[in-house]
Amino acid sequence: MGPTARIARVCPVMLWAGLATAAAQTEPAELGVGAELVIAVDISRSIDPDEQLIQRQGYAAAFRSKDVQDAIMHGGWGRVAITYVEWAGEPIQNIIIPWTLIDSADAAHGFADRIEQGSPRSASRTSISGVISFSAEMFEQNGYTGLRRVIDVSGDGPNNQGRGVTEARDAALMRGITINGLPLMTNGRREAAFGFGRWSTIANLDAYYADCVIGGPGAFAIPVTAWDQFANAVRQKLVLELAGRQPPQPERLIQAQARMPIDCLIGEKMRAERQRDLGRD
Repeated sequence: MGPTARIARVCPVMLWAGLATAAAQTEPAELGVGAELVIAVDISRSIDPDEQLIQRQGYAAAFRSKDVQDAIMHGGWGRVAITYVEWAGEPIQNIIIPWTLIDSADAAHGFADRIEQGSPRSASRTSISGVISFSAEMFEQNGYTGLRRVIDVSGDGPNNQGRGVTEARDAALMRGITINGLPLMTNGRREAAFGFGRWSTIANLDAYYADCVIGGPGAFAIPVTAWDQFANAVRQKLVLELAGRQPPQPERLIQAQARMPIDCLIGEKMRAERQRDLGRD
């Protein structure tokens, strides 16, 4: 075989390799960040419009705080990627702010301003499993590669719709995602006055979050027992998540994990009981 024939056989391979290299060079590389964080905020009907406003204002204030901004700048890469989601029942996950790079104080202030835009709208049911599953998918092909992947779930009641919460949690943990919690134990006065919380929440919601919701490396939950605690709790939580610190477990959660485990299907059973009672009315 002469030189010309050999060149004719080699050239297609070289051409293919060159095209593959060029294609790879045009694909956008994922940007390294200290953390990829999904903020998942409960807007179920047990949280009234004033309380929903408190939640948005609390998160906005946190991103305007020096503590959170310092955590971002010193938590690896000096930048984070965050998305803000509001959720309720199984089909209700509203992306209020899509994935956003925060790499400066100005960017943090801009993110805070966007949180406060518009008004949240309530929806029925509480599907913690639904928002965990939805959030876990959001990390795929989002354009970022984080040192940590975190879902930050706040809510005022147990899961009562969709797949089992532990099933959704365990599936997320298998993907290397950490789930932290902000159980809102704020319905005591409303329940006493109207009986509203009877079907939507439980007294030991902190224990439920400890046993059934949170998980992964360094996972933690911070209970909120009154709305005037919310902004400070959010700020503390974000500092730990964005700086990548291992938090000391709150004493209440250590106690919760030391006693008999919570029934992770309690919310589903409460909903079924309510439906039976309504059927008798």
